[in-house]
Amino acid sequence: MNKILIVDDERQIVDILSYACKREGFAVETASSGGEALRKIEKTKPQLLILDVMLPDMNGFEVCRKIGDPDSLGIILLTAKNDILDKLVGLELGADDYITKPFDIRELIARVHSLLRRMRKKSEETETTDKLSYGKLALSRVQRKVSLNGELLVFTPKEFDLLALLLRHLDRVYTREELLESVWGFDFAGGTRTVDIHLQRLRKKLGPVYQQMLVTIHGVGYKASLDTIEEELAADHADNLEDVR
Repeated sequence: MNKILIVDDERQIVDILSYACKREGFAVETASSGGEALRKIEKTKPQLLILDVMLPDMNGFEVCRKIGDPDSLGIILLTAKNDILDKLVGLELGADDYITKPFDIRELIARVHSLLRRMRKKSEETETTDKLSYGKLALSRVQRKVSLNGELLVFTPKEFDLLALLLRHLDRVYTREELLESVWGFDFAGGTRTVDIHLQRLRKKLGPVYQQMLVTIHGVGYKASLDTIEEELAADHADNLEDVR
């Protein structure tokens, strides 16, 4: 049974969400502050968090920061502001989806089911294709770590997910819309420019050589390819042979 933690300081909203989630067969925990939410996340290990942005002690963004790596915890933000910047900040900090107050409870429940399905699918895929390695670039999907020349690179959750998706499907061309759907989820209002910005950040962090793996297909989208770093991979292979000798 999936466990959901509902975090909101408005008792009426908590009661409505609790009733709706229990009716769907979920186990439900509740919290009325960010501090209480963090304690219950540690203690009860929920699979999904419905998190209000406006809380009395700390906002929902700060809760997301303090969770750390939320890969095993799905997060849906509740926000009273129809402000795209707030939504982008939440998604960058590891939230998976958002819904603006006031909302239709049926839509929220649909988003809960959709997120849990995506998490199950992602978990199954991760188990079968955990480690990826191309020359001096290595990625572990289970540990959510990327290293280059043996040094760890720091990525936001969405940057990591985007890079992992492209590296896992070398030479497949993704449209910007497909990348939005796969990495950010449905109904993301940030627009395809969000994909371009994240690709720019990835390239900068990967450095002058390995950024060439991320190829722009003009008028379409992006792909990852080894063809652009053939010389680097050949040099790495030669170095490895020399080390063996």
